[in-house]
Amino acid sequence: LKGAGSDAAHAAAPPAPAPAPVTTVPRRRVVACLDVRTNDAGDLVVTKGDSYNVREAASDGEPGAKGAVRNLGKPVALASRYYAEGADEITFLNITGFRDCPLEDLPMLELLVAASEKIFVPLCVGGGIRDFVDSKGAKHSALAVAAAYFRAGADKVSIGSEAVQAAKEYWARGGGTAPAGAEPSCIEAIAHVYGRQAVVISVDPRRVWVTDPGSAGAHEAACVCEPQGARGPSGERYCWYECTIKGGREGSDLDVLQLTRACEALGAGEILLNSIDADGQNSGFDVALVGMVKGVVSIPVIASSGAGKPEHFSDVFEKTNVEAALAAGIFHREEVAISQVKDHLREKALPYRP
Repeated sequence: LKGAGSDAAHAAAPPAPAPAPVTTVPRRRVVACLDVRTNDAGDLVVTKGDSYNVREAASDGEPGAKGAVRNLGKPVALASRYYAEGADEITFLNITGFRDCPLEDLPMLELLVAASEKIFVPLCVGGGIRDFVDSKGAKHSALAVAAAYFRAGADKVSIGSEAVQAAKEYWARGGGTAPAGAEPSCIEAIAHVYGRQAVVISVDPRRVWVTDPGSAGAHEAACVCEPQGARGPSGERYCWYECTIKGGREGSDLDVLQLTRACEALGAGEILLNSIDADGQNSGFDVALVGMVKGVVSIPVIASSGAGKPEHFSDVFEKTNVEAALAAGIFHREEVAISQVKDHLREKALPYRP
């Protein structure tokens, strides 16, 4: 009887409370970017532009004269320093204008090999990832170019101008992936083989000023009002963001929302969002631009262009919930250390990768 009573009492005991749900919070990433190009002597150097102009002012002052390419150091040495300082990722953007196939760009491939031997955070590389016909008439696909970068040590590749073309084709056919029998875009081809996490889209938008959103036509959804307190040359308060190609030298009539939505649908895994207008100004990230893009895609977004102090990182993280923020010049010139950025994020109680 005693045993039966114990069994009855046990059966009547209230159930144990359910465990509290676990909430995961993504830690914000601090990314160091190195714009790499050959200088006039043919050496690979790290450079940095102001609104994408990487040359110093010409010393003789003659109209049309070009100054020297701004040289901020050697790529592997700087990247190694950023790794030691705590960078969560490092991005190499090869901004050399390719006259031939990047598969023959041995210095860049050798750079990746050397960097991957010393640096143990993800390495992203961009520049020249597109279909090529080399000087001998041989054809090389964007997938083959990406494969060479991956074999040399890259974890991700960044696609720029070719992504704009892929997005235009995407919208021209009414959305969806490439039809059966058609050549897939470079985004689709690389993502299919290496996974979407390996495909980053580098977006180079610039402001196009209009009197009101309705004046932007098909780009009305991509309009913002007075980004960073700026106005247009004739006092315009509104602008939309046009995606550019060839390092910002040519427009596309494709806005930043059209591009990023199409690229996500095609298989991209991340957006590297630059700003030609904010580049090199050290006045902070274009929060209006970043927030707008973050609101239409579900893949991670890296805010880029404009960082001048640690507070600019916390500002963009708090106002847009973006996953990562990137800087270049302030790290190269040692105006701000990566450790200072992370110390500031800790003080602001923002989750970050220590």
